[in-house]
Amino acid sequence: MTAVDGDQATSESYDARALQEKWQARWAKENPFAASEDPADGRPRRYVVDMFAYPSGDLHMGHAEVYAIGDVIARYRFQQGENVLHPIGWDSFGLPAENAAIRNDSHPAAWTYANIETQAESFRRYGISVDWSRRLHTSDPEYYRWNQWLFLRFFERGLAYRKDGLVNWCPKDQTVLANEQVVQGRCERCHTEVVRRTLNQWYFRITDYAERLLDDMAQIDGGRWPDEILTMQRNWIGRSQGADVRFAIEGRDEPVTVFTTRPDTLYGATFFVVAADAALADELCAPEQRAEFEAYRSEVAKLSDIERQSTERPKTGVFLGRHAINPVNGERIPVWAADYVLAEYGHGAIMAVPAHDQRDLDFARAFGLPVRVVVETGEADPAQSGVATAGEGVLVNSGPLDGLAKGDAIPRIIEILAGRGTGEGTVNYRLRDWLLSRQRFWGTPIPIIHCPECGEVAVPDDQLPVRLPDDMKGADLAPKGVSPLAAATDWVNVDCPRCGGPATRDTDTMDTFVDSSWYFLRYCSPHLDSAPFDTDKVAKWGPVDQYIGGKEHATLHLLYSRFVTKVLYDMGMVGFTEPFARLLNQGQVINGGRAMSKSLGNGVDLGAEIDGYGVDAVRLTMIFAGPPEDDIDWADVSPAASLKFLNRAYRVMAQAGAASAPGTDPAGGDPDLRKATHRTLDRVTAAVEAHRFNVAVARVMELVTAARRTIDSGPGAGDPAVREAAEAIAITLSLVAPYLAEEGWELLGHTGSVAVGNWRSADPALLVTESVTCVVQVASKVRDKLDVAPDISEEELERLALASEKVQGFIGGKQIRRVVVRAPKLVNIVVG
Repeated sequence: MTAVDGDQATSESYDARALQEKWQARWAKENPFAASEDPADGRPRRYVVDMFAYPSGDLHMGHAEVYAIGDVIARYRFQQGENVLHPIGWDSFGLPAENAAIRNDSHPAAWTYANIETQAESFRRYGISVDWSRRLHTSDPEYYRWNQWLFLRFFERGLAYRKDGLVNWCPKDQTVLANEQVVQGRCERCHTEVVRRTLNQWYFRITDYAERLLDDMAQIDGGRWPDEILTMQRNWIGRSQGADVRFAIEGRDEPVTVFTTRPDTLYGATFFVVAADAALADELCAPEQRAEFEAYRSEVAKLSDIERQSTERPKTGVFLGRHAINPVNGERIPVWAADYVLAEYGHGAIMAVPAHDQRDLDFARAFGLPVRVVVETGEADPAQSGVATAGEGVLVNSGPLDGLAKGDAIPRIIEILAGRGTGEGTVNYRLRDWLLSRQRFWGTPIPIIHCPECGEVAVPDDQLPVRLPDDMKGADLAPKGVSPLAAATDWVNVDCPRCGGPATRDTDTMDTFVDSSWYFLRYCSPHLDSAPFDTDKVAKWGPVDQYIGGKEHATLHLLYSRFVTKVLYDMGMVGFTEPFARLLNQGQVINGGRAMSKSLGNGVDLGAEIDGYGVDAVRLTMIFAGPPEDDIDWADVSPAASLKFLNRAYRVMAQAGAASAPGTDPAGGDPDLRKATHRTLDRVTAAVEAHRFNVAVARVMELVTAARRTIDSGPGAGDPAVREAAEAIAITLSLVAPYLAEEGWELLGHTGSVAVGNWRSADPALLVTESVTCVVQVASKVRDKLDVAPDISEEELERLALASEKVQGFIGGKQIRRVVVRAPKLVNIVVG
């Protein structure tokens, strides 16, 4: 495929495919993007990481966008002469590989590693500036050994534990899902409606770090991370300040604790609600209510959390046949089980204050329960209006709180509760512990042995990794409601490391987000076999200076990585508490206003685009389409136009290279082109630093046009300013069109790669504008143009404009009503 200008095919048009083959071979031989570990290397270090790919097939348009963006950042730092670590790896465990193995009657490794090799070849073709010596795959035993090692360290610290609990269950994939993996009540991967089940599962105690996860956002705020991501994380952690209040339950020895953000409304609590699927509801249910409760709970199990919390659904529930005692007034209030309370929130039970909470009010009205106003807001009585009054007001019907505002009533009631031993002020979080057990095969085996005598026993470190069996494939892996590993009896049955008696391995595997929560640390020493990572090297490179990836990971990978980093900090393994100093999110690549999908038939094949236009044109199109965070509609962009521009840039570099030699002093060259070149260098630098890469491309396009003008109508290609411009074009284009830039640099007579250490700084003297053009309008119509000094005063500019003969001719004898001056570029004279 030859790239043709569109206006004309010339011998100076470049062959994109030939350049790709040539420079891929050269890069593979010279390895220009390898990070140096030489202690004598005094260059500034820079660590740039792209969220790594999942090997589900060849690279697609989404990959093309995110890796083009990440590569601009990395290449800019290479150009700045920095020692850049820009690694590559694959997040290679997970369900797609396992499902493919079931379909193909094979082991998941066969599909996984074949796809990795396909993607690796495509990454090389795409010209990404990565250090291939750092390559890793999370499904390698050499990697997941350290998942297991880290799990055991968490286990020792009480941060990894097992418990019975309600979990999100995907009936299709036959595995549990973390709350973050349920989207609008459905599995995020297969979109099957999720149901609730009680299972014994492994968790990481991320809730112990909730406050630090919030507080440490100060390190990544202020433009370092997108505000949207920080807001999503704050909302997900969901810090609420209030009180734990203990309610005695008739017939139960221990009180039941509820969390409330409005303890001042306790006198308005007229009933008590327990989540229908909580163990507490089952415990409190009176014998005579058992049948009705069991039937109701079965119906609730069919609902997603989102459905249960919808304000549109009618309220449902069942009386449990018991009463609670309100701790502030001794009132007996009925205990109900309902679906609008979730077992995971607070303690799985609430005090219901229907006058001041709409969901409680809807429930009270549905079942004829009392409604008592305890905050006077001046609004209509909720019992009559059906609208809860949740605003500010003065406490009434509340004993010692009467007459107090909320701000004074809350600390007073907490003081009363604490004095009686029935409550205390506390903080609650929406965040739940990280559920990491998965009932599937293709993941990291959990390194725990279950012994009838010793209980949960850690696999000794010298027995790691606990490897996955090699002889399971196809139907052996089909979902059965328990992990397929349970059927591998030779693998499951082992001796207890502690007592030597018969025991069994844990058959669950880890959530793949465990793999990706620390991989950026492994990149610093990917082949180390004595520890998960070299702490000294992590200290030199970390934390990651720039991280690039999708915002869909805001409450999954990014939150988990922050948590794991904090644990490792507490273990003394890293010296920082935030893993990613800066985060850049990219938008989506869509087509015709809609997400690409096979079902819509609007997919765009990346390989076909590259075959048709070349890597450089596709990359340039991705970058020029808009700011990184915006979506790119492929129907609205033109790789053909990008190819046309690249040919123009190629001819400028080829002609300049043929007409002059490297080292030519540009001082005597065309002054206008020299100024254009240095303005471009200045503006491109500023745009790249601000992550406005599309603006940087636009400035390079302007420089190509200016150089072309000088060649065609000025002194010609031999003008020293043309060479200076051509070299600036090669250097700046290397960020987005690496093949063309390397070839252009060679045509200009240079040896070595253009991509490393060649960035030019603008000459401040050439950035000074000696004059600017001022437009003079009369009645909003242009009547004259003046060349003026850029720092001209408004008074002087007005005087010059009014003195213009052309302007005076249009004013005539009319009265000047007003003169608007915007120095130095505009004067508008209003006449009447």
